[in-house]
Amino acid sequence: MEYASKWINVTRGELLRDLAKKIKPSRYQHVLRVEQTAIELAKANQVDIEKASIAALMHDYAKDYPLDEMKQLALQYWDEPLLQKAGGNIWHGFAAATIAKEQYGVTDTNILNAIAVHTIGWYQMTPLMSVIFIADYMEPGRDFPGVEVVRQLTQQSLDQAVGYKLTHNIQYLLQQQQPLFLPTIDFYNQWIQRKNN
Repeated sequence: MEYASKWINVTRGELLRDLAKKIKPSRYQHVLRVEQTAIELAKANQVDIEKASIAALMHDYAKDYPLDEMKQLALQYWDEPLLQKAGGNIWHGFAAATIAKEQYGVTDTNILNAIAVHTIGWYQMTPLMSVIFIADYMEPGRDFPGVEVVRQLTQQSLDQAVGYKLTHNIQYLLQQQQPLFLPTIDFYNQWIQRKNN
């Protein structure tokens, strides 16, 4: 796939070369699988495949950054006290969105937000945000209890797959006695209300 230069100021090849320098090889392979999965989900759900490709390739761009740099970049994207108290698992998405905007000229808020919230979800998820949220979770290299359920759910409804992932993420964090990010709770509440109406 070649980019039409409408959404980003580099070619896909240039982005891949940059990415290979920024993340470890195993993560690079993960990102390629996320892109493949995101494109498949985008096609099935009438989402722009170029936007899906860009967001997928950028989603873990900052994952291997030092935590202090990651946090600083994350707060440039969303300077919110809630985010200051989060950690690398949340910061890296927001940091990658800052990099996409500042280094690669991405200005489309749908792409940027899909990158930023790919681990946590958001209370106003667009189809592109849902595609990246799920693609990262179910790419072919993932192997954990429940991943096949998500893969099957995407055949029926992207929203059902999002709800499954969201519910299981929250359950996992509770079992591990980890803090829940408040926007994720808001997202869950909105999703469950929509489901029950």
